Amino acid sequence: MVIHFDIATPLTAEVHVGLQAVKLGIFIGFNKMEVVGDSRTVIKKCQSTDIDKSVIGAIIRDIQSKKDKFEEIKFHFILKVENTYAHVIVKEALKRRESYYLMGGIPKFVRQALENFWPMHPD
Repeated sequence: MVIHFDIATPLTAEVHVGLQAVKLGIFIGFNKMEVVGDSRTVIKKCQSTDIDKSVIGAIIRDIQSKKDKFEEIKFHFILKVENTYAHVIVKEALKRRESYYLMGGIPKFVRQALENFWPMHPD
């Protein structure tokens, strides 16, 4: 979780997430990587080899320039409802104004927020 300030649009935020994921993969030393996101536009642009001239084009080009650091890298779109964990983690991090990477498990406060998010099942 990396907090950025002065992000103009949700689309710009989504593409920054993709760039951060790719940078993390390089830092950790992954040979293969799969980036999953719920912005169809960002995922399509990351998959493309065309030069993007949109508002987010510079960030897309940055992502594309890093693809050669991997033996294999894939970008996949998922529906927002399938990405609930990521959105809860982001909301909790913003509330706490914290930056962190999730390694070794999900923090307790995120688990608690997820429990509040999902309705309880009857016994």
